[in-house]
Amino acid sequence: MKFVDIAEIFVKAGRGGNGALSFRREKFVPKGGPDGGDGGKGGDVIIEAVGGIVTLADFEYDRRFQAGHAGHGAGAMKTGSNGKDLKIFVPCGTLIFDRDDKKLLADLTEPGQSFIAANGGRGGKGNSHFANSQRRAPKFAEKGDEGEERNLILELKLIADVGLAGFPNAGKSSILSAISGAKPKIAGYPFTTLTPNLGVLSVDDAKVVIADLPGLIEGAHEGKGLGLQFLRHVERTRILLHVIDLSQDNPVETFNALINEFKEYGADLASRPCIVIGNKIDIEGTEKNSELLKAEAEKNSLRYMAVSALTGENITELIKSVAELVRISPKVSPSDNSDSLFPLNGEAFSGELITIKPRKRKNNFVSIIKQADGSFRVEHENFEKSVARINFEHEDALQKFSRLLKALNVEEALELAGAKEGDKVYIGDVEFDFEPEIVT
Repeated sequence: MKFVDIAEIFVKAGRGGNGALSFRREKFVPKGGPDGGDGGKGGDVIIEAVGGIVTLADFEYDRRFQAGHAGHGAGAMKTGSNGKDLKIFVPCGTLIFDRDDKKLLADLTEPGQSFIAANGGRGGKGNSHFANSQRRAPKFAEKGDEGEERNLILELKLIADVGLAGFPNAGKSSILSAISGAKPKIAGYPFTTLTPNLGVLSVDDAKVVIADLPGLIEGAHEGKGLGLQFLRHVERTRILLHVIDLSQDNPVETFNALINEFKEYGADLASRPCIVIGNKIDIEGTEKNSELLKAEAEKNSLRYMAVSALTGENITELIKSVAELVRISPKVSPSDNSDSLFPLNGEAFSGELITIKPRKRKNNFVSIIKQADGSFRVEHENFEKSVARINFEHEDALQKFSRLLKALNVEEALELAGAKEGDKVYIGDVEFDFEPEIVT
């Protein structure tokens, strides 16, 4: 399967159902009163992390997601059915960003964690809700709200216990194959591994996930080569295995260059628990290089092991050392996302279920904007929503609209802004001519 770790999607929640305009009509009950039921709630779009998926390839072509619309209310106080929620499944380790404001919305690291990416629209109220002592037979009901919609960026950072790090052709894929059940592509040329390979090491009933990550080059922290694509997936590993090819001319220089890339990148990678592995001791003449690399590793207080992935020499000891180090090394906090697609404005959100709610306004004043064509736009979040719910096909809808205008002193605000009778006024998608006498 193709490996994809960045995807852009559009999600839209379901529309809320309309409230019903209805009056009770039964034999011997001539004035039964209003009995219009409410509309149902639109379906939510929910993104959930699951195990067994290691790529965002499914979103390369399927990028638009729509939850179900709700049913409309009916007479006899019948509430409309709720819209069907839509679940989108992603790999563990997926970060979810709002594409427009670049904020991190959720960081799903464990199977079952989920996030409400778009909330379904509220159902409109039926006319039974608006009956009171002065208005006993309201001839209007509300429309349902539109569902939320969002453009999202999905970014995957693999969740692995162990990361195999090293420059191209160091033998990382061979070591992965030797210590786990993975069967990565292996060949004797640089950049054989262009996408991460995962293997599972089973030790004492414990399963250790190992990631063989694409080879990096000097300057990777600046995005050179496979740079940032590689380093993104290293961040969440609990330990690192630095694999160095002992058959090359100067393995110590290669080791220091590798360590420098992690220091320059940050994210605490340079201080992550690790084992330095000198590979290819089966090749004649590598003994001296192995001793030099061992001395350099110990100078940096790092453990060193010399192995041959080809012949299996010292691989058993390596497996034991990896399992032991993983056992004592804590998991990396998901809140550290130094090389995410966007810089974070706060900590990552994670949990069973997350809902992002709009912030309520602190005042009841409307904003009046005079537009270039001489028309006026009235802005106030809650007021715009209330106007959008009015079904102007109903008989008493204009009266309800008039009361809303009066409640927020919209007429006075428009006059102060210079509006004259007959000027066009917009509230959300509603357009009308300004007539001061409409408010009584």
